[in-house]
Amino acid sequence: MRVLVVYAHPVETSYCSALKDATLAALEKGGHEIDLLDLYAEGFDPCLSRKERIAYHDPDANRAPVEDYVERLLTAEGLVLVYPVWNFGFPAILKGYFDRVFLPGVSFELVDGDVVPALHNIRKLAAVTTYGATPLRAFLAGNPPKKIVKRVLRAVIRPGAPLTYLAHYDMNNSTPGTRKRFLGRVHDRMRRY
Repeated sequence: MRVLVVYAHPVETSYCSALKDATLAALEKGGHEIDLLDLYAEGFDPCLSRKERIAYHDPDANRAPVEDYVERLLTAEGLVLVYPVWNFGFPAILKGYFDRVFLPGVSFELVDGDVVPALHNIRKLAAVTTYGATPLRAFLAGNPPKKIVKRVLRAVIRPGAPLTYLAHYDMNNSTPGTRKRFLGRVHDRMRRY
């Protein structure tokens, strides 16, 4: 399976980078073809420009500024997101990726004012993430990133596609042992992706 791994963290020595590496190694062991999109390393611009917003609903024009990113998404069969949760949200660069790449005519169609999912090429979805908060604090805050992955992104991919959400909570109190165990869990789950 061709898997697009979208990675969003600016520090190459971060724990999130180790999670990305574990994800890539596991997918490779599983025999998948991997396309790593490191948003920071590739200099992805997360800002939706005025011109892009004006052309947003024109599928013939809206993808031109991000054509390469759109093609990478449309040729993928699996999508894996690796990112930290900051302030109960995605890093701005990842949110900008969704804003600029998940466009009408790409991830959905507008038909008589209704949203119709269009990313049926994505047959599997996974997220690998970290939270500073505990599971309870994330739950009390509504856990927006988890809801977006499990509800919004799931809604635009192939109906019934399997979804994996792997989160290491309470990073503020993590230990080498908890981090090692989570790395192992990520490797095991992504090897079976």
